[in-house]
Amino acid sequence: MARYKHIDTSPRFLAVDLQRQLLPGTFEHALNHLIDHELDLSGFDARFNNDATGAAAYPPAMLLKVVLFAYSRGIVSSRGIEAVCRDHVTFIALSGDTQSHFTTIAGFVSNLADDIARVFTQILYLCDRQGLIGREMFAIDGVKLPSNASKQKSGTRADFEHQATKLEAAARVMLERHREADSQPVEADLRQKENQRITRLQTDAAQLRQWLTDHPEERKGSKGTIRKSNRTDNESAKMATSKGVIQGYTGVAAVDAKHQIIVDAQAHGTGSEQELLVPVVKAIQGALNNEQTLITPTSLITADAGYHSESNLKQLTELQVGALIADNGMRQRDPRFNDQGKHKQAPHPLHDKSGNKKEKRQAAVYRPADFHYDPSTHTCVCPAGKTLYGNGSHCVINGYSAVKFQGAQQDCVPCEQRGKCLRTPARTKTRQVSFFQGKADGAESFTDKMKARIDSPEGQAKYGRRFATVEPVFGNIRHNKQLNRFTLRGQKKVDAQWKLYCLVHNIEKLAHHGYAQ
Repeated sequence: MARYKHIDTSPRFLAVDLQRQLLPGTFEHALNHLIDHELDLSGFDARFNNDATGAAAYPPAMLLKVVLFAYSRGIVSSRGIEAVCRDHVTFIALSGDTQSHFTTIAGFVSNLADDIARVFTQILYLCDRQGLIGREMFAIDGVKLPSNASKQKSGTRADFEHQATKLEAAARVMLERHREADSQPVEADLRQKENQRITRLQTDAAQLRQWLTDHPEERKGSKGTIRKSNRTDNESAKMATSKGVIQGYTGVAAVDAKHQIIVDAQAHGTGSEQELLVPVVKAIQGALNNEQTLITPTSLITADAGYHSESNLKQLTELQVGALIADNGMRQRDPRFNDQGKHKQAPHPLHDKSGNKKEKRQAAVYRPADFHYDPSTHTCVCPAGKTLYGNGSHCVINGYSAVKFQGAQQDCVPCEQRGKCLRTPARTKTRQVSFFQGKADGAESFTDKMKARIDSPEGQAKYGRRFATVEPVFGNIRHNKQLNRFTLRGQKKVDAQWKLYCLVHNIEKLAHHGYAQ
């Protein structure tokens, strides 16, 4: 019978060279070298005023190493980071066998807003120096993630006023019943529970009233509309996702196509992506502190339909930035997506919130092409042979000139072909039809120019690279790094946490490129 050596994995004391635990070519080795020899962290010194008095502080370089390495391993909790700094040899090597308290780690992360932006710029400069940024194409996209906020505490000021009124009324009713029952014998436990309910209702109502006093105005959206506030984190927003409605932030990333380096990262409390496009493009232009621009005359910006608007296209033209921004109808015009329906995944029963959908209206069989329109005589004859009368010869529909015709009731109501001509023949009496005659003002809009550019064979080939550029980045951050929610509150803190994860991604690229070996 074969005999084997006994493998003993019980705890023991070992003499360990901490530096040798950081193997060349690994993420932790590149991280340690970057922070110790390449980055300027003097900006963190302004946090402390202990040069003459006070206790010595933990070095920001050590805390930054520990936090970034923890994020790369999917560890976000400050208590979890404290535990691995005590037990895991790689964390012990990065921290120099220093076990900082979890409150120190949490305070460091929550106050990184301005400092982390400078660190991100320095890492981006090093990526550019290593030739990892091609400047040929930048893909912009965003991911919506839940935040550390309660979705149930969202609403307008009117909603909160109504909730406070209901709570106060319920407390009054319970208090009156309590007073009426004072003369009757009641068990002490029941009386105590009633008092607790009344106190809780009054406390909740008082908190609502105090919040309304502290926030006298509604939260405004990008177009002056009212955006729902949140009493847990008022800078977060309700967002519709494929998994339902969440309360959270949108993490936006601009990714270079050459090696998928994130050149700009921002987090915003809005589900509207249109208002984020131009700020991200401007941030890319000044990403290297205006020392060297990333966007060149040959660079191309790509984004999906969520960032499309006439205003955005106009501003990009004024900025002289080449772009391919998809519109909502791009895939319907592209024959390559004719069979996309068969690839759609069935909705998960736990996340399908659609319920019993109403039956779709029957599409009209007869299209405008089935009507005979004679522009010389300005007449229109329907498929049944009836003449329609004109009810608009100089109409403008969505920026296009049109000629409109409508059937007479004496012809349409008794017509046997109503089911083939009208979508809702039971409610609609007569058929209307319009014939478009081009742009109303004769000038081509920015949207029309973009459609022509993105529908061309060259545009389709270039835009096709967008998905393979930015989506793997989100896959790395969300799946490999396990970022499934933001743990901080407030736009600045969440923005810093999003930049930390994007920093981890960029440093990984440097490590895989053989940096500091």
